[in-house]
Amino acid sequence: QVHLVESGGGLVQAGGSLRLSCAASGRTFSRHTMAWFRQAPGKEREFVAVVSFSGGSTHYTNSVKGRFTISRDNAKSTVYLQMNSLKPEDTAVYYCAAGRFSTTIATMTGPSSYDYWGQGTQVTVSS
Repeated sequence: QVHLVESGGGLVQAGGSLRLSCAASGRTFSRHTMAWFRQAPGKEREFVAVVSFSGGSTHYTNSVKGRFTISRDNAKSTVYLQMNSLKPEDTAVYYCAAGRFSTTIATMTGPSSYDYWGQGTQVTVSS
């Protein structure tokens, strides 16, 4: 069982930055693939980024490549999402998710690949 708690959301102007954190409980964090998803009002939950169990591999949706960076600290059982050059279209509730161990993380872009979810943190980017 993994319990996830996100933090770091807020209101920022376009072009600004935010850093989201997701703290995990449980002794198996380092064995989980970790990801960030987001959901805007009236839209489906969409994949943002994923990081492998070791942190050595990452994969992003095209719209955030070059602007967002996912990372993890297994000693702290925490995964991060650094978001730079934010745009109004990045406005959404951002969710942290924990999935199975995998060496092919680029295939883990669907919500069904993840067993554990946080409660979400709101990110609002004003124009």
